[in-house]
Amino acid sequence: MHHRRDFVKGALAGSAALALGARPTWADDLSGKPKAGKIGDFKISLAQWSLHNALFGRKGDKIDNLDFPKVAKEQYGIDAVEFVNQFFKDKAKDASYLRELKKRADDVGVTCVLIMIDGEGDMSAKDAAERSKAVENHKKWVDAAAALGCHAIRINTGGNYSPTNTTTVADACRQLTEYGESMKISIICENHGGPSSDPDSLIALMKAVGKDRFGTLPDFGNFPRSGEAYTIDIYEAIARMMPYAKGVSAKSYDFGPDGKETRLDFARIMKIVTDAGYKGYVGIEYEGGRLSEPEGIRATKKLLDSLRGAMYTPA
Repeated sequence: MHHRRDFVKGALAGSAALALGARPTWADDLSGKPKAGKIGDFKISLAQWSLHNALFGRKGDKIDNLDFPKVAKEQYGIDAVEFVNQFFKDKAKDASYLRELKKRADDVGVTCVLIMIDGEGDMSAKDAAERSKAVENHKKWVDAAAALGCHAIRINTGGNYSPTNTTTVADACRQLTEYGESMKISIICENHGGPSSDPDSLIALMKAVGKDRFGTLPDFGNFPRSGEAYTIDIYEAIARMMPYAKGVSAKSYDFGPDGKETRLDFARIMKIVTDAGYKGYVGIEYEGGRLSEPEGIRATKKLLDSLRGAMYTPA
């Protein structure tokens, strides 16, 4: 009982630290080389980009954005969705459209998780007026996320910062996060190219902003590559991002005959996610070319389902 009380006290202390936006002490124990053990529970969502060709009408029948929640549920058995603003970029302030989208999601029992935001300005721009405009441009998507019942928007952080130069981008991100706080919407940053795909830069930004509603969205695959080979240790990078994670993006490209992803060790990554104490949504984001979008989504879901509760053994 004594050991259990100590464990409970430690868990509660860790939860309190996370609630205050502090880096938990156990975060230093996270590693890109996780020990053997059971992969924990998590929820699965479908990132809209997995169907970007269909949504853009590039191949076959076009999917309407309003139908995306129904498609996720009825065609893939997924009851949570992650939107991309590109598919309804002129609707951020259209209250009737957002009500209809929310109603259609509710009608099929689908949770709206987040909106990924592109094309709304550079949060790291050197010009102060340009940064301010980017902050203002993103606010309407915070409002839209709140209307849809989402918990967050994913932003792009821009290209003008580094591990030792985060002052201006942190100021813009802090302003947007404070607006998000008023709407109970988190602002999250994906490793999405440029400095954001450098864990040193992204974590420096997390620390500079220092707010609980400002976090990461670790993507399994969006790290620097030379050809097909990653130029950094992506598993260590994901482990370092996880203490700040408010979402996880399960990027996938292709699958072998055994059902495993050919570029990424999903079991290893999901054990890293488990070790971080994360039990939220893991968003399927298929980006491959060999399999069709439906085939890629189903293969990714099948792999994730097989890993829930499975024992991980290091290679």
